[in-house]
Amino acid sequence: MGNIYHRALTILAMGLTTVSLQPLVAAGPLPQPRSTSRQQVPHHGQDKTPPGVAPTAAPATGPKPPNQPLASPPPATDIAPSVPPGAAEPGEPANPRDLTAEPNSLTLPSKPEQVTVSTTQSISLKAAIDLALGNSEELRLALLQLEKARAGLRAEQATLLPTVDLSGSLQNTNQNSQGSVTGAQSSTTVSGTVRTDYDLGLSGERGARLQVAEQQVRLAELQVEQTRQELRLNTTNDYYAVQQALSDIRINQAFLEEAQRNLRDTQLREQVGMGTRFDVLRADVQVANARQTLTQATSQREISQRQLSRRLNVPATVSLTTQGVEIAGNWPLSLEESIVAAYQNRVELQQQLVQRTLNDAQGQRQLAAGRPSLGLYGLYQVQSLLGSSTGSQSSTQDGFSLGARLNWRLFDGGAASARAEQSDRDLAISEVNFEKTRNDIRLQVEEAYYTLQANQANISTAKVSVRQAKEALELANLRFNAGVGTQLDVLSATRELTQAQGNLARATLDYNRALARMERAVSQPARSE
Repeated sequence: MGNIYHRALTILAMGLTTVSLQPLVAAGPLPQPRSTSRQQVPHHGQDKTPPGVAPTAAPATGPKPPNQPLASPPPATDIAPSVPPGAAEPGEPANPRDLTAEPNSLTLPSKPEQVTVSTTQSISLKAAIDLALGNSEELRLALLQLEKARAGLRAEQATLLPTVDLSGSLQNTNQNSQGSVTGAQSSTTVSGTVRTDYDLGLSGERGARLQVAEQQVRLAELQVEQTRQELRLNTTNDYYAVQQALSDIRINQAFLEEAQRNLRDTQLREQVGMGTRFDVLRADVQVANARQTLTQATSQREISQRQLSRRLNVPATVSLTTQGVEIAGNWPLSLEESIVAAYQNRVELQQQLVQRTLNDAQGQRQLAAGRPSLGLYGLYQVQSLLGSSTGSQSSTQDGFSLGARLNWRLFDGGAASARAEQSDRDLAISEVNFEKTRNDIRLQVEEAYYTLQANQANISTAKVSVRQAKEALELANLRFNAGVGTQLDVLSATRELTQAQGNLARATLDYNRALARMERAVSQPARSE
C-alpha cells in the first residue's frame, strides 16, 4: 500500500514539471552555410524567436517577385542523421580507395560474404558527387561512345589522303604440247604492283561525310556533359532521400519514446485509481502505431542507402549514410535572368542545333550520289621470269602509268533525291525539337524557381510551428497532470509536434532539392554561403 501511495505522490509531482517530447534536434546546432552563424536549437523553456519572426505568427515574408533574386533562407534546424552501427562518424571522410568501383566489370560474386554489407560509411554530398562521376557506368558508356565517334572522325579524315596498295604474285606454269619433241614446258614468274588512288572530292560526298563525323563527335561530347549533369542531380536527390529517411527515423523514434512514456504514466494512474482502462488502451494503441511507423521508416532508410550506394557504384559490401542537413546555398538570379542563363547554358539546345547541322550534311551526302566523281591514280608494275624449262634466261619487265577516272551515275530512279528529302525532313524535325526543348527548359526553370520560393518561406513557417507545438505539448501535459485536461489533448499535441518537426525537416530538404533542380535547369551552380 505504501508503494502505491509513493507512486501517487510521484504522479502528482509531475504536475510541477514540464514534460515534453524530445525535440527533433537533440545533437546540437545545425551546420549552417558558411557566411551565417550557427544557431543552437533551444530546449524546453529556452525557446527563442528566430530572427525576424514574430512570436505568435508566421513571418510575413512571402515569395519575392519573380524579377528579384532569391534571398538567403533563414537558418534551419539541424537534422543530423543518427549513424548506424559500424558507420564512420559524420565528420569522418570516407576513404576513396575503399569506395572505388570494381576494376573488372565482368566480376560476378560467387559467395554470400562477397555481397554482405559489412561497412557503413558517412560521406558528404560533394564526395558523393565526385564518386559518382568516377564510378558511374552511365558516364563511362558516354565516354566510350565519344571515343567511338572520334575514331569514326579519324577514319573520315583519312579519306583526305591518297591510298597506296601493294600486291604481288608468284606463278608457276606447266604446258604440254602434243607431238612436241621437247615434252612439257614450265616457267616461274614473279610480279608485283603498287597502286595509288586519290579522290579529288568533286562530288562533295567526301566533305559531307567528314562534316557528319565531326557533328557526331560534337553530339557525343554534349551527351557526356548532359550525362554528368544528370548524374549530379540524381546523386543529389539520392543523397537527400537518405537524409529524409534518417530524419523520419529520428522523428518517429522520438514519437515512440514519448508514446511509451505516456503509456507508463497512464498505467501508473490506473494503478492508483486516477485513470481508466480506456486511457491505457488508447495509449497502448498509440505505441503500437508509432512502432509500425518507425519500422516503415527504417525500411525506407535501408532502401535509400542502397539506392545511393548503387548510384555511386561502390563495392557491394559497403553501405553509405549521409552527414548533417544544412542549407545548400541560395539562388542569386531572378527568374528572368535564370531563364536567359538556361537558354545559354543548356546542352540540350546545343544538341538540337548540332543535330540540325548533321541532318543537313546527311542530305548533302545523299545528293552527292547523283554527281560526278573524279579521281586520279598511279600504277607501277614489275614482272620477272625466274626460270624456264626451255632454257630461257631470267628477265625483268616493269612499267608505270598515270590516269584519271570519272564516275557519274546518270540515272538512279530518283533514289538520291528521295534520300535527300528524308534528310530535309529530319532537319525540319530538329528545328521543331529545338523549339520544344526551349519551351520545356523555361517550364523547368519556372517550376524549380517557384518551388524554391515556396520552400524558402516554409522553412521559417515550420520553425515557428515547431516552437508553438512544443509549447502546446508542455501545456497539455501540465493540464493533464493537474486534472483539468484530457489524455486526448496530450495525444493530439504529441502528433502535432511530430508533424511540425517533420514539416521542418521536409521544408529544409525540399529547399535543397529545389535548389538542385534549379542548378540543373540552368546548368549553373548556386551560391554557397
